[in-house]
Amino acid sequence: MSVNDNGFIDPEDIGSNPSTEPSIGELIDRRLNRRDALRGLVAIGATAAVLSDFAGSPAAAQEAGPSTLTFKEISHTLDATQHVPDGYEAQILIRWGDPVTPGAPAFEPASQTAAAQEKQFGYNNDYIGLHPLPLGGRGGDRFLMVVNHEYVNPRLMFAGHTVSTKAQSEVEMAAVGGSVIEIVREGTAWKVVDGSKYARRISVNTPMAFSGAAAGHDLLKTSTDPDGRKVFGTLNNCAGGSTPWGTWLTCEENFNAFFGGDASKLPDPAAQKRYGVGRAAGYNWWRHIDRFDLGKEPNEPNRFGWVVEIDPYDPGSTPVKRTALGRFKHEGCTHALAKDGRVVFYSGDDERFDYVYKFVTSKPWEPADRAANRNLLDDGTLYAARFNDDGKTEWLPLVQGQGPLTADNGFATQADVLIKTRLAADLLKATPMDRPEDIETNPANGRVYVVLTNNGSRKAGQVDKANPRATNAHGHIIEITPKDGDHASTESTWSIYLLAGKPGQDSGARYHRATSANGWLSCPDNIAFDGKGRIWIATDGAPKAAGVADGVYAADTAGFGRGLTRLFYQAPTGAEVCGPIFTPADTTFFLAVQHPGEDAGSTFEKPSTRWPDFKDGMPPRPAVVAITKKDGGAIGS
Repeated sequence: MSVNDNGFIDPEDIGSNPSTEPSIGELIDRRLNRRDALRGLVAIGATAAVLSDFAGSPAAAQEAGPSTLTFKEISHTLDATQHVPDGYEAQILIRWGDPVTPGAPAFEPASQTAAAQEKQFGYNNDYIGLHPLPLGGRGGDRFLMVVNHEYVNPRLMFAGHTVSTKAQSEVEMAAVGGSVIEIVREGTAWKVVDGSKYARRISVNTPMAFSGAAAGHDLLKTSTDPDGRKVFGTLNNCAGGSTPWGTWLTCEENFNAFFGGDASKLPDPAAQKRYGVGRAAGYNWWRHIDRFDLGKEPNEPNRFGWVVEIDPYDPGSTPVKRTALGRFKHEGCTHALAKDGRVVFYSGDDERFDYVYKFVTSKPWEPADRAANRNLLDDGTLYAARFNDDGKTEWLPLVQGQGPLTADNGFATQADVLIKTRLAADLLKATPMDRPEDIETNPANGRVYVVLTNNGSRKAGQVDKANPRATNAHGHIIEITPKDGDHASTESTWSIYLLAGKPGQDSGARYHRATSANGWLSCPDNIAFDGKGRIWIATDGAPKAAGVADGVYAADTAGFGRGLTRLFYQAPTGAEVCGPIFTPADTTFFLAVQHPGEDAGSTFEKPSTRWPDFKDGMPPRPAVVAITKKDGGAIGS
């Protein structure tokens, strides 16, 4: 297990899945022997026969410039600031501590309070969503921007930090969750609309409701909520998503790290172990706030790990935790439409050896009646994916009473299945994956792209002919094609789009043959698609020893340039890049730059960077960046 810069066990490296099903690494290596899986991929030392999947001769393809992306690729860097290609500019839209709600005070890093932070932009911005104004429009110059705030780094937030005090813990609790801001483009620049009626902060203290089959279950009841239907707040909100009816889905990921204390009273110890609850706490909240103390509120962890639906157009609305989508470490919840109008939501469980899921609503959505969709996410079927080595994907329904999901196995009701989704998927023998994170549908081809960041837990002793990579330190991306183009189908096919790592150095790295020395990447995390169906890949975990910061890489998904990744953006040292999203017509590319300066030994007083302010006494500040082309044209072309 790795230890992160906060000094506690990395919650994504728990490896709590005991499944003996073939891992995705084994399945990949089996499939890589098949010609169709190598479309767009080239292994170092590949033969000309393998390369014949690309039309035309290799030399002709390279001379013609196979990529449709025309920006001048930047170089790998690792320094204190950000980098974009010639002809582009990057604007800081909003930073940690900037005002969000009317009356918010200015940011005072030396004297922070929870009351101020509840009105200010939170820490570690992750997912970004754009909701057009007015509601129902396509948008262009005015949006509601929704942003997740994942976690905090007290060492970079507070001067002289050692162990968080109660006051500091309260600031931390106010700094996670999410923000709703109104933004407008004036000329070539974007700005936040001061005093917007839509502006809102969501935090650990925001009242929320449970809905769906798990609402009211005994495992959700606490001393302050004996009915199990109301909860305060959301936390560790990583990637997210939206609905066709214009609501925001914010996803609770590594919630277990926020709970501490006596774990001996935890109900269902096997289930809690499977979720990593009861291990070393990453934060000091439990010492000051009773509901994070496992000895006092053993059911409180069950109230996190959900998808939360929020209406950004109604700042007075109550956020709802939609339990029908299951409880796990949600990384994203993105939608696609089935042929019959039902809505399908894809989500990954971001931990090594965990699963890919989708949820299919029981009813179609009503485009002309927004109110009719209010509770659409409470009724449907949740599925876990099994990736077979013949290139087929089976979607396995997590329905109580079907197969092994019976009372004898601990699933007496559908609520049990939803609260203990991981254990249910274990019994169904879903395929253990290498940290499934963002999952997005390409609007140009209808295929689903699953981003798998890495899995360093696969040991050398596990290597065999079917699994040539002793570890998957650099991650990969899988491409799923739904049967008959219908996302509601329980059958799909899959292939490999990309295997990351440095060619010639990292075993198994496979790219387009024309990839440059700056085009290779490590640890893909979040993705977006532009209007031409090209993939834009944000990374989290680039190898600093190689002098590479995290950044954004772009590539075609079809044609001669399929899989030819080109480096577009590099973040400042210590940061990862999250939440990539384009405006209509691709004229602005928004990115969330998270935890700048989070390097070993970096502190509030002596950070490795002071990005984006670069002022003495000002710590590094997570921020949302707006990238535009100087001539006003579309990004990438």
